[in-house]
Amino acid sequence: MAESLLFSVAESFIGKLASRVLDEASLALGVYDDLRRIKDTTSLIKAVLLDAEQKQWQNNELREWLRQTKCVFSDAEDIIDDFECEALQLQVVNTSGSIRRKVRHYFSSSNPLAYRLKMAHQIKDINARLTKVAADRHNFGLQNNYSDTRIVQKRELTHSHIIESDVIGREHDKQIIIALLLQDGDDKSLSVIPILGMGGMGKTTLAKSVFNDERLGEAFQKKMWVCVSHDFELKHLLVKILNSASDSSPSENIQNFDIEQLQNHLRNTLADQKFLLVLDDIWNENRVKWEELKDLIQVCAKGSKVLVTTRSHKTADMMSTNTSHILEGLSQKDSLSVFVKWAFKEGEDKKHPELMEVGKDIVQKCGGLPLAIRTLGSSLFLKFDIKEWKFVKDSDIWNLPQKDDGILPAIKLSYDQLPSNLKRCFACFSLFEKSTCRSNLDVTAIWDALGFLPTPKQGENSGDIGKQLLHELWSRSFVQNFVDYGGVINFELHDLVYDLALYVARDDFQLLNFQYENIRENVRHLSVGENDLLSQISIPTGLRTILFPDGANSKRFLNNCLSRCKYLRLLSIYNSRYKNLPRSIGKLKHLRCLRLVNNQELERLPDSVCKLQNLQTLDLSECENLLKLPNGIGNLIKLQELSITTKQSNFPEELAKLSSLEILQFFYCDNLMFSFEGIQFPKFKLLGFAHCGNLKSLPFHIIPNIEGLIIEDCNIVILSMGDNNNQIPNLKLKLLHLESLPQIVTFPQWLQGCANTLHTLIIGNCENLEELPNWLSTFISLKILCILNCPKLISLPEDVHRLPNLERLEMSGCPELYRRYEPEVGQDWYKISHIKHVNVELED
Repeated sequence: MAESLLFSVAESFIGKLASRVLDEASLALGVYDDLRRIKDTTSLIKAVLLDAEQKQWQNNELREWLRQTKCVFSDAEDIIDDFECEALQLQVVNTSGSIRRKVRHYFSSSNPLAYRLKMAHQIKDINARLTKVAADRHNFGLQNNYSDTRIVQKRELTHSHIIESDVIGREHDKQIIIALLLQDGDDKSLSVIPILGMGGMGKTTLAKSVFNDERLGEAFQKKMWVCVSHDFELKHLLVKILNSASDSSPSENIQNFDIEQLQNHLRNTLADQKFLLVLDDIWNENRVKWEELKDLIQVCAKGSKVLVTTRSHKTADMMSTNTSHILEGLSQKDSLSVFVKWAFKEGEDKKHPELMEVGKDIVQKCGGLPLAIRTLGSSLFLKFDIKEWKFVKDSDIWNLPQKDDGILPAIKLSYDQLPSNLKRCFACFSLFEKSTCRSNLDVTAIWDALGFLPTPKQGENSGDIGKQLLHELWSRSFVQNFVDYGGVINFELHDLVYDLALYVARDDFQLLNFQYENIRENVRHLSVGENDLLSQISIPTGLRTILFPDGANSKRFLNNCLSRCKYLRLLSIYNSRYKNLPRSIGKLKHLRCLRLVNNQELERLPDSVCKLQNLQTLDLSECENLLKLPNGIGNLIKLQELSITTKQSNFPEELAKLSSLEILQFFYCDNLMFSFEGIQFPKFKLLGFAHCGNLKSLPFHIIPNIEGLIIEDCNIVILSMGDNNNQIPNLKLKLLHLESLPQIVTFPQWLQGCANTLHTLIIGNCENLEELPNWLSTFISLKILCILNCPKLISLPEDVHRLPNLERLEMSGCPELYRRYEPEVGQDWYKISHIKHVNVELED
């Protein structure tokens, strides 16, 4: 499966070869012409990769060619990265003054001639291997395709017929949709209602149930059902609509009509007719194409409606004139009813209570997805051996036999539609644990470390690109419970989407969970699930990612990783029992992301960590016994994210040299009294303090430039700027999170400066907060307001209903607020009832 990601790998590799840093390094080492040849050869190979990907499953030799190509690209990328590492080291070594003397302590003097000879030899070898791969492409009759516009496998066309008894658990959704369809329409615009959800959620089934309801037969003079799928060509759609609008076979062969004839025929057919048109399975995100079709069908009588089913939020937003109806998973009770319907003949389930107990576990793994429930239920029909049922319960859905209308083709269709670079990013989800909430900070650090992010445009950074890609995955229904807090995005994966990530990533990524399980030959990214496995596995030298198991304590495994895996980009050690790390970690010059989270026994980091010039993320959060940061941290000139837990009180001035730093967070730093005086980070985005008991003041000279500020459980920090409560005009804050701050009684005046930018305000466990200022109602960009466990807070600002963009309001654990804003009955409920998402609860 990893071979399907090669187009993106080739694209990324060519981008590296064109970098200015590489040009300068290759000229200095005398290999400039060799690298140009590598770039040209790679471009020739890239041109046929999309065609090769589609044809590989019918040709074993072609599949082997793709595997060899992947190996060559991987080795070539390591060599190119080596050049960049060398250039970064030279950049630090050449720094003037005392820093240069310090740097000599970290870098051993190397022999430039020996390095040049070594790299020249490696480049010659890569050139030869690439040339052979390029020549071999002619053996397979591959076509050139320079852009990622692949043709994906399409689902079967749908029809409108349904047996109503087959629809389980959708009555509430059905009534909502019908109510929207029966609302009076606007004379001037066509009303469009999208049903939105991931593949297999039952959007088409719901649309059929709605389409066949008797009330709509009475309300609409004409009803039409059109399955669109990937074919959104205007002529084809007009033909389909006309055929559906005809009560009998058309007397004319409209297939031969041109566009002008078709649109005239359509206008005559629909003129003055109040109609319902269902457009099932829409993938089109091109607004021009949709507007072209809408203009032609907008000749109807008042009250005509279009009902759309789609997996794409972007499509739904583009087409809708109403709020999209997002279809959620079935309840456990309804899920079990669907399963029983497909796994047993009527009434037979009562004869097999032992199978039903296993069936409940099978249903649980389907996560409310009707198609998955139907697929597994059907696979067990007329099978009464409990061993077969337990096999299905214990197996990944993707490893079970399936038909063309099963859950795997349905969900994988969305994956096949992704651009190559998004496929690589999606595969990284296989590194996470199932059923956990994640943030864009997690995934962006990983994508960036592994080189999966496109090159940022001018004015962008990797964080911006990561958020864009995550929004794209959300738009395509790959992630759920997606909330953008303004700079920080939280999301989850449906269990079956996570299983899909495991399936598509299985060649390059491996989660090692079982004793005696072998590490696959070409694995590049390894996550070890159990501590006991560390003594049994042999580590491949080509690994780029290693995630240690919870509670790791094997020094031998750690030393082997650091000595054998010299091309590591991502190293994560969570909750280990290591007291220190070996100095050899400083030799991992390709390392981009080092996560050392919750290592309670870790006391020291070797100073050699500061040799890692490529490091972009260093996470030391919850390492509560870490005595101090390593010396020379200012040499980490590419560091973008730094999270710290340490006993250190005053931090080195060298932090000021981290000019690439975007995110800085302090956790459980009880001795922190660092004032940040004189420090400015030009790219700074997010600042966080949590459980820093001695932090007294905020770095107000930094705050005007940041987009996110998080302060949690810092009991003596003073939020005001002094007696005069000076304001800070033109703040850029988008996210403000204040948690467990008993000293807050009212809001400091300087926060008025973010009235035009603040997107999210979260206030939690502020037990003495008595009021929110009236000027909060002037925050024109505020979209999310969460107030949790603030018992003394008695009201929202008087003009809260005037906040123009507020779309999510959550209040819980605030008795007075609950009394005033209780849904439907509270005296001030009318002020917030219009907000899109409102959740008011008495207890948290």
